[in-house]
Amino acid sequence: MQQTMEKTQAMIDHLAAVNRILEKNGYQESRLIPILQEVQDVYKYLSKEMISYVATSIGVPPSRVYGVATFYAHFSMQPKGKYIIRLCDGTACHVKKSHGILNALYAHLDLSADKRTTDDLLFTIETVSCLGACGLAPVMVVGDEVHGQVTPEQAVAIVDQLRAAEKQA
Repeated sequence: MQQTMEKTQAMIDHLAAVNRILEKNGYQESRLIPILQEVQDVYKYLSKEMISYVATSIGVPPSRVYGVATFYAHFSMQPKGKYIIRLCDGTACHVKKSHGILNALYAHLDLSADKRTTDDLLFTIETVSCLGACGLAPVMVVGDEVHGQVTPEQAVAIVDQLRAAEKQA
């Protein structure tokens, strides 16, 4: 019973945050993208429930909101971790064996091409076509921090440092 009450309270808190976002944007359909961006910033992804709630709140069909959310690559329908690790697989990085870094991170975090976020929602791995730092290849970005000429061992060490810092926090 306690667990059910906690889940109910969590949902009320989520809806209150979304209501503040909707209110700030005047419940306007024309503000759909900024609304979705703010909801995603808060929850790290757009759940089906949140998409339906936003749609109902601004008076449009859920299919319209879902269409916008799935059209733009910026939006995610899956939960993302606190730390987004972007690994470049552009030509320069690929030639410098960025796939070895990806494989090391997948193995270390128990992830794969199908499962890109850790169960504890701490890390998400994304591969990108280019990070614009070819001279530093292979490149990995964690949050806003660029790591150049990364080796698989260095990538794993960076993840371990972040995990250790989380435990101390």
